[in-house]
Amino acid sequence: MTLLSDAIDVLPALQTRGISGSVKAVRGLAIHAQHLPLSVGSAVSVDVDGMGSSSRQGEVVGFQDHEHVVMLYEGLDGIRPGCPIRGLHSSGRLASLGPGLLGRVIDGLGRPLDGRGPIRFESMRPLVGAGIEPLSRSPVQVPFSTGIKVIDSMTTLGRGQRMGIFSRPGVGKSTLLASIARHASSDVNVIALIGERGREVQDFIRESLGPEGLSRSVVVVATSDESPLLRVRASLLATAIAEYFRDMDGGRHVLLAMDSLTRFAQAQRQVGLASGESPAMRGYPPSVFSMLPVLVERAGSLTDRASITGLYTVLVEGDDIAEPVSDAAQSVLDGHLVLCPKLASRGTYPAVDCLQSISRVAERLSDENHRAGRAELKKLLAALEDVEELLAIGAYVKGNDPVTDTAIEIRDRIAQFLQQPSDESFDFPDTCRSLVKLATDAIRMRQRLVSGKAGIGRAAGATGA
Repeated sequence: MTLLSDAIDVLPALQTRGISGSVKAVRGLAIHAQHLPLSVGSAVSVDVDGMGSSSRQGEVVGFQDHEHVVMLYEGLDGIRPGCPIRGLHSSGRLASLGPGLLGRVIDGLGRPLDGRGPIRFESMRPLVGAGIEPLSRSPVQVPFSTGIKVIDSMTTLGRGQRMGIFSRPGVGKSTLLASIARHASSDVNVIALIGERGREVQDFIRESLGPEGLSRSVVVVATSDESPLLRVRASLLATAIAEYFRDMDGGRHVLLAMDSLTRFAQAQRQVGLASGESPAMRGYPPSVFSMLPVLVERAGSLTDRASITGLYTVLVEGDDIAEPVSDAAQSVLDGHLVLCPKLASRGTYPAVDCLQSISRVAERLSDENHRAGRAELKKLLAALEDVEELLAIGAYVKGNDPVTDTAIEIRDRIAQFLQQPSDESFDFPDTCRSLVKLATDAIRMRQRLVSGKAGIGRAAGATGA
């Protein structure tokens, strides 16, 4: 029944290959074609040698008057005026899907990259699905355990939540994503590496993710040297794969991890500009900011047994979290984890800035003790941040503020709680109990400091009398 419904969904997108045109000009990254009456999104094949033995695939991304704008999944070398362009079907945005994807590494077209032979597909769906209707969403009310103490305790995630990881390059976001993929309470992981360097892709899969993480994951790769159209397609394909596994066997909990949302936006900027859009904010055309919610809103929770939890990394340019892509991402996500370069430079992993990070559903997912423990730890961290410079030069004088004095006394315990090796995982209940114990000990210590100060004050008053 599923195969029949999938076929019905994609049937309107198929057509014969009778429509053809030819290359008129190449401008930048785009081919301008003539006599090619196809709609935007149609898949095409460009005959490079004119004899049909060498062809390259692409999509129609726009048109003006009688010219159609085509972008290819590969380079433009060898393209010349008059090269035949043939229509393949009226939508290039179709995804071949199947359980055989699990444990595999594929590119943006679904082709295997791991040298393990062809993949058996069982169904085909539109690359851009209908999304989830607002009233069809299930509330985010079940915690999503990541195995990372600082996240589970301070910015608790829920199944079906969409979370952003904001950082500069080199602060540990890819390592954090891999750690979550290995230890998270998900049935299937779909990991999209968009715009990464080729060396980093191999390191991520072999070293960070490892065989254990890969065995229950699908990795979709589109490196920085590939076509921007292929990078956009890889992002959409990863989301379609996550939707497929979410709907399998009556429902599964899927983790969709995309690194990075910024490079998706940059790729869409190149596609938009090539199709004739005018740049708006910092060179980004309007299509970028309309595509971000289309991509992100497809994650979410349908039922208590079917959900997609989305983690999207966002590269922050010059520590400016309000730059266009970061600002737009914050508006459509359900919270943000901020990775701090200062913490990373000290060797702290994960380098999560607890005071800047927020999960919009954390309060709903936590019991009373968890909420109180989180509030107490944030209070201590804020106090430490306020006196950081004084402590560095030895100018802080104890006795003025019991909260700060307590934070200084137990700062090593706080640092130990918030750190963990990348290959370790902690159970969610144990993390919550550790947080509550740390907060309780801090409150008792502060009460003793206040009582001791009050006792000294009474003694001084009695002596004066």
